[in-house]
Amino acid sequence: MSAPWEVRNYIDGEWRRPSGEAGGEVLNPATGEVLARAPAGAAADVAAAVEAAARAFPQWRAAPPGERIQHLFRLKQLLEEHFEEIARLITLENGKTLAESRGELRRAVENVEVACGIPTLMQGYNLEEAARGIDEILIRQPLGVAAAITPFNFPAMIPFWFLPYAVACGNTFVLKPSERVPLSIARCFELLEQTGLPRGVVSLVHGGKPAVDALLDHPAVAAISFVGSSPVARYVYARAAANGKRVQCQGGAKNHAVILPDADRESTTQIISDSAFGCAGQRCLAVSVAVTIGEARGWFRDAIAGVAGSLKVGCGLDDGVQMGPVITPAGKARIEGLIGQGIGEGAAPVLDGRGVKIEGYPRGAFVGPTVLDGVPSSSSLTETEIFGPVLSLICAAHLDEAMALIARNSYGNAASIFTTDGAAARKFRHQVPTGNVGVNIGVAAPLAYFPFSGWKGSFFGVLHAQGRDAVEFYTDKKVVIERWPREWSRRF
Repeated sequence: MSAPWEVRNYIDGEWRRPSGEAGGEVLNPATGEVLARAPAGAAADVAAAVEAAARAFPQWRAAPPGERIQHLFRLKQLLEEHFEEIARLITLENGKTLAESRGELRRAVENVEVACGIPTLMQGYNLEEAARGIDEILIRQPLGVAAAITPFNFPAMIPFWFLPYAVACGNTFVLKPSERVPLSIARCFELLEQTGLPRGVVSLVHGGKPAVDALLDHPAVAAISFVGSSPVARYVYARAAANGKRVQCQGGAKNHAVILPDADRESTTQIISDSAFGCAGQRCLAVSVAVTIGEARGWFRDAIAGVAGSLKVGCGLDDGVQMGPVITPAGKARIEGLIGQGIGEGAAPVLDGRGVKIEGYPRGAFVGPTVLDGVPSSSSLTETEIFGPVLSLICAAHLDEAMALIARNSYGNAASIFTTDGAAARKFRHQVPTGNVGVNIGVAAPLAYFPFSGWKGSFFGVLHAQGRDAVEFYTDKKVVIERWPREWSRRF
């Protein structure tokens, strides 16, 4: 780079310089290079975006669903044509490997594809002769202006959990992405601009908490979607709901993987390693705790330490790198502090990733894969979302004890089981209190056809992102009851 990028808002079909104060620096996590400076966010910019969306809504709502999705078909094609360019941008600002960025963007495209089915997904239903001479019809109608607030860990994918469904259903949409990763989604909006969407249908507003609060408080915003930590999810849910908005908030996680003695050793170890250390552990579906049952404890500890210790850590754009940096130096310091805290509370460091140095990248925010054995139940790490490449190992005597341990946790995003016993797997999927369940799967990420579920402290709301839940969230149901007496029809 010769100079930092300029971060601009996209409002009413125009790219505009933010009107508020400058915010924090956007850093390349691998090099420490300043990529851009994100705006702090201004209520005036949010208001301009929301008001443009409100003006655009009546005409956009009136467009037939079959016409609305033509813009999404064009968007899919543009995303495919610029796939490698956007994937590299994701790696540049987020730090994950190029392969992981490609996987993220592929999931974004899948959501665009599913939303193209809105003419079918948005259909209502009817009953003729619900009573004598009376017909009853249910139709779905858009809400108005919808907004989403999205996190740093999947800068391109998570906005597309929301945007394509919202606009396909006839809503207008305002996105406030993470101020840490504004570049790849801005490029996606440049492609959206090329689809011919009418002015105001989609807007992009950058910023931090001032921009968030402005969205939560603006009376013209009908619905809010959020993904981030549980404390912030709780705040967003409470404030938006108090303002009468429809809200869905995906929070944090503390995901467990249960390993039974009969699990296939090689594949289980590799899958759990990929889950715990992929994307540097910065996934809300990453395995954070491995619970071994019985004799599985004997082989899993050494196996996972061996696989994790062999991972090549470095810049995600370099060939052969298997794990990139965490998002910022502050994030690195926080994660390393939690590792030290866990060791101080009694955990044994089988593999300690603190202080890792990567040749050629002295300013990178790198934390090596870390495995902590025997984390005591009294440790604060049992309830802390570390959000880094740290795997805790604990043991249980049997499956019921493992599920009870998961049930006591305040989070309920995901849990996985590794076994060749179908009865054990069926019991686990039936009883474990999490919204996403993996059976011999380390990252239980639903495809775009299914909702991205979450329970307990991992989700606030009723309807989740993606699939049919997205259509339900972005539409209101209207029930029409009709009667046409025969004597009225004789007039014509």
